[in-house]
Amino acid sequence: MSAPAASSRPASSRLAGTGTLTRLALRRDRVLLPVWAAALSLAVVSVASAFESLYATAADRAGVARSTNAGASVRALYGPVFDDSTGGLVAWRMAVLGGVLAGIMSLVIVVRHTREEEETGRQELLSAAVVGRRAPLTAALLTALAANGLVAVLVTAGQALAGLPAGGAAALGLAVAGTGLCFAGVAAVTAQLTDTARAARSLAGATVGLAFLLRAAGDAASAGASSPLVWVSPVGWAEQTRAFAGERWWVLVLPYAVAGLAAAGAFALAGRRDIGAGLLAGRPGAAMAPRHLTGATGLAWRLQRGTLLGWAVGFAVAGTVFGSLIEGAADLVGDNEGTRQIIERMGGREGLADSLLAALTGLLGMVAALYAVGCVLRLRAEETSGRAEPVLAGATGRTRWAAGHLAFAGLGTVVVLLAGGLGMGLAYGVSAGDVGGRLPPVLGAALAQTPAAWVLASVAVLLFGALPRWAVAAWGLAGGCLAIGWLGPALRLPGWVMDLSPFGHLPKLPGAGVSAGPFVWLVGLSAVLTAVGLVAFRRRDVV
Repeated sequence: MSAPAASSRPASSRLAGTGTLTRLALRRDRVLLPVWAAALSLAVVSVASAFESLYATAADRAGVARSTNAGASVRALYGPVFDDSTGGLVAWRMAVLGGVLAGIMSLVIVVRHTREEEETGRQELLSAAVVGRRAPLTAALLTALAANGLVAVLVTAGQALAGLPAGGAAALGLAVAGTGLCFAGVAAVTAQLTDTARAARSLAGATVGLAFLLRAAGDAASAGASSPLVWVSPVGWAEQTRAFAGERWWVLVLPYAVAGLAAAGAFALAGRRDIGAGLLAGRPGAAMAPRHLTGATGLAWRLQRGTLLGWAVGFAVAGTVFGSLIEGAADLVGDNEGTRQIIERMGGREGLADSLLAALTGLLGMVAALYAVGCVLRLRAEETSGRAEPVLAGATGRTRWAAGHLAFAGLGTVVVLLAGGLGMGLAYGVSAGDVGGRLPPVLGAALAQTPAAWVLASVAVLLFGALPRWAVAAWGLAGGCLAIGWLGPALRLPGWVMDLSPFGHLPKLPGAGVSAGPFVWLVGLSAVLTAVGLVAFRRRDVV
């Protein structure tokens, strides 16, 4: 279906139906948006409360700031501390993390209401009615704007109610929301470039990851966040706002300006393509498919291989960055016992370097679970797009069809963690001058995260099979486990809360003692949940 030339229709007609589509998008996201915004606000308030009790005196807070700014490792993870007040510590801990989470929320919203609608064919049906050419993109961006506006309001209000200065609270709220809007604009562009929602999300997500790595490398290289790498990263702009530390209000211009420019670019690109098509057209395949692409497994390989390669490369790069910082782990703590306790709660008590390695390999595992969940949910995407039905109408059974994608969720997770473990172990070994002695335990610690990631993937299988309309909730479960593992130690969450995540049952490797028990029951639980999900899938209708 060809799009009419942009100049042949008045602007009002190109935006016709925007209000209706916006209301529809807000209704579809009526649960997702409030929950995501409330969770972000609650995390900020919880961190403020935890730091009030953990660092009760000015001397304690000054010690945290001093040890943090002296160590490249912790600066790479969270950024520098610009002020040793409670508000300054909250901004240090949440500006980067909050910006990343807001960015992920925004790209999911924009791609869902643009490229995904085109991929499923719903947008073409809507366009046959009184709906302007640019109305869907406008509605998606307005929905993202509403979501980030809610984030800004709740984060600001939560901090103000916690007793933090209103100016700093507003600066942090606007910085987090601005980062989210910046990546909403990026997602709007990727939705025009690609021809599938998965590719659009992957490209926008890779941009978020690249922004985080640039910020991490810049903060590791300079104690005062003065590196140019920080300034080229939208995630770095959130920390450069310096909430509660003499706010730099002018920095807020950067993310909002980039968001506007990206949105304008997306509108320009939208007028240059057909509905359902992307500007980056896929290459035609060979006339005859090779033998390894035949069958359900070959189809899964063709659909999943690009994603696997991207994740593996990303993990290798991230692992290399993190591993190069471990040797300076002693600078993280200095003489501050509170910071040491946080690291030990994250990674165990087997020495500071081992504790930090355990914390970072645990982080790799929790992020790898997102990859595994995405592989499983590709089944749902194939089903809702109508591509699964022709495959299943032939001789291919449902279990066989699903098994190809589940193989990528299982074995692909191992490959991704292997890449991250190799990168981290090699970088750590080179910096310590002992590759042979440092690489094996780090690689083993990374691979040990696999069973927990499999459990979250198996939950996605269960939801896909038994409650397909709720399959997307698997993302929330994986994100919740990531939040528990990353923020739980600093918030001193009770043990039963930490145990809600399957990663909480794994030994803190390297350094801790290893027993087969946790690995056996996690693998067994994963197998049972997967089997139940596949049985439920065989018994329900394909929708």
